[in-house]
Amino acid sequence: MATAVFFHAHPDDEALSTGGTMWLASDAGHRVVLVCATDGSRGETPGLDDGQELEAEHLAEMREAELRTAAELLGVHRVVMLGYRDSGMAGDPANEDPECFWQADDLEAAERLAAVLSDEQADLLTCYDANGTYGHPDHIKVHRVGVRAAELAGVGVVYEATLHRDHFRSSMKELMRMAAEAGLDPIREQDQAEFEAELDEGTVGVEGSRITHHIDVRAALDAKRAAIRAHVSQIPADSFFVALPDEAFALALGTEWFIRRGAAAGDATSTDLFAALDSE
Repeated sequence: MATAVFFHAHPDDEALSTGGTMWLASDAGHRVVLVCATDGSRGETPGLDDGQELEAEHLAEMREAELRTAAELLGVHRVVMLGYRDSGMAGDPANEDPECFWQADDLEAAERLAAVLSDEQADLLTCYDANGTYGHPDHIKVHRVGVRAAELAGVGVVYEATLHRDHFRSSMKELMRMAAEAGLDPIREQDQAEFEAELDEGTVGVEGSRITHHIDVRAALDAKRAAIRAHVSQIPADSFFVALPDEAFALALGTEWFIRRGAAAGDATSTDLFAALDSE
């Protein structure tokens, strides 16, 4: 059995982008470690009934508790908070906070993560693609720090979690149809148009030809949905994706995509992150 370290930017990222893979790995007997770079203190709180705005410190405490609940649901064996403040979205004044992750020295942050990798004797690491999946400063930083930390700790198998643009382009209409048939309120046309524009402009995810691994996580979807719901401050109970019927939820979130660093692209032909360890 192997040890896999999943490196994420904020509480809730783990459930949304790699939750199924984490659950499957744990269920197969592997050790799963979750490292979260930031405290999530700049997140919005649409999931709170009264819409209250919390002090950053209070929100950070709430989000760490949510993270630990989600991690337990996903079979995670250890959670590590790397200790940086949330940097906020691109262009937010919080980007300039000297205590935020975006302003951290890359080497210093990589050494913090490398210490965890060494302590765990990690066999593989996941981070994000070079654009952080969608351009968030903390996600971009996770890529940079993750790659550097793997080098420092001698972890040779590194995956970049990402989104498959072609899949979302081709499935969007079907997803909306399935949601409508289930009686769900549709996503605002403006939000849908903006997401489709981001796909076309290449600012979200990557083209399928760059992806090396696709993980079918349909067997883990109950755990993944429960973990997403655990982030109650961020995700309202009636959130569109959380409320999707099973078939639509599987279409939207039933596959998780990765790029293995140093491997030839193959349009997501590989289905096991751990198979690469056999050749190491």
